[in-house]
Amino acid sequence: MRPFIYPNQAFGLSGGFLRLLLLLIAAWPANITQSTGQQLPASPPALNHRRQIADPQPIDTAQIFSLRDLAEIVFAHHPIVKQAALLSAGAQAKVLQARGGFDPMLDAGFNRKVFGGTDYYNKWANELRVPLWPGGIDLKAGYDRYVGTYVNPETQTPVAGLAGVGLAVPLGQGLLIDARRSTLRQARILVTAAEADRVKQINEVWLQAAKDYWNWYYAYQQATLIQEGVNLAETRFQAISRRVDLGDQAPIDSVEARIIAQDRLVQAEQLRVELQNARLILSNHLWNQNAQPVELPERAVPQPARLDNVSAQEFGRLTDQAATQHPTLLRLGAEIRQLGVEERYRRELLKPRINVSGTLLSRGDFYRTELPPTYDFGCGNYRLGVDFAFPLFLRQQRGQLQQARLQVQETVLEQQQSQRTILNQVTATYNALRAYERQLAVQSLTIANQRTLLQAELQKYDLGESTIFLINSRESKLIDLLIKQEGLRASYEKSLAELYYYAGTRSLTVD
Repeated sequence: MRPFIYPNQAFGLSGGFLRLLLLLIAAWPANITQSTGQQLPASPPALNHRRQIADPQPIDTAQIFSLRDLAEIVFAHHPIVKQAALLSAGAQAKVLQARGGFDPMLDAGFNRKVFGGTDYYNKWANELRVPLWPGGIDLKAGYDRYVGTYVNPETQTPVAGLAGVGLAVPLGQGLLIDARRSTLRQARILVTAAEADRVKQINEVWLQAAKDYWNWYYAYQQATLIQEGVNLAETRFQAISRRVDLGDQAPIDSVEARIIAQDRLVQAEQLRVELQNARLILSNHLWNQNAQPVELPERAVPQPARLDNVSAQEFGRLTDQAATQHPTLLRLGAEIRQLGVEERYRRELLKPRINVSGTLLSRGDFYRTELPPTYDFGCGNYRLGVDFAFPLFLRQQRGQLQQARLQVQETVLEQQQSQRTILNQVTATYNALRAYERQLAVQSLTIANQRTLLQAELQKYDLGESTIFLINSRESKLIDLLIKQEGLRASYEKSLAELYYYAGTRSLTVD
């Protein structure tokens, strides 16, 4: 048994949707017949009171809506599956947003004042700041021109202006990690968490779809078996009525046969409604490529239950995958790494803030070759600055660091508990599968024995040693056992889907 994961078929018609479309087209004449009130003639049942419920007959493959067809439609067109894809896109958008902290920034400003024929000031400031990843360094390049009668001598420049190239370096807080590097690292880690959430959300959709499919299967099998019971009871009633007319049997036997036929007819009507409702619930997962809901036609029938056994090797593989690759554990692992980055950043804030900036200066027309070297870039022309700040008690920083550490511990404990819960769920579901296998084996023997009892009762009835009541009781018990068998098969298939879901994946066994 190997995992079967369908690709997202966002364009075109999937094979499952084509099958569904064919079933709708095939059911169209039947719908017209029902709308006009005309019914196709049915062949009368054979008058054979010894006829028994037969084993399931082969189904026309053209009418089968298989689990594979359902999977193709769900993974290609289901709105929640499409919505899950937005989680990864949203995480990538946050990464792009965090990268904005390293975008080069161009700053420019111009101010001039002239009054009474006096040029008070003419200020033109330009700066290009390029953040660098290592060391939190900012590379700066600028051009300033501050001229005028009343310009501050500290900022006044030559008429040609001043050009400068320099660096801003944090020597304390921010050297190893700063806010922008922390934000970008956390955003990149959260992409893994978003992908895990996407997979988990799709797995949940598929688990519910698979369960609804096998509920539909069980409702269909119930309705089929009861309808066959109705046909048998009606056939037996007609056969007994003919014998009563011939004087070979007591009239009370025909009353008994009629009662059981009417009782089964009531059950058939109830199960017909349950089958319709199960079909409607399954239709909740059916959408076409235009995001329009699609109804499962009445003509469609479910595939037979495969009952593929899960080997010990497959169980071991699923257990290993659940312990290491389960979406919940991957998301928690990503959160732990993200909180680790946050903790490191909060620890960095305990350092004093020491920022050093230096700029080499030159006249604005430094490109002119006749310019004296005294005004060119060099060690003699510079601007230097040092900033220092340090909160004496660090209460805010220490509180934030303590909170980050507590969040890491909390998430680690949650991961440990989740891992244990997941592994126990996988083991419990596997144990349930093994139990269903044993129950189905016993149920098959019980059904075979019940068939033998019914056959013997029919033979005794022919010899005048049994009654219609006993035959109906044996037959009703056989129908109940067959329905229980189908319920066990449906439960097995749903548990199989749960096994793969609890292991953090999804599987579909195909020929």
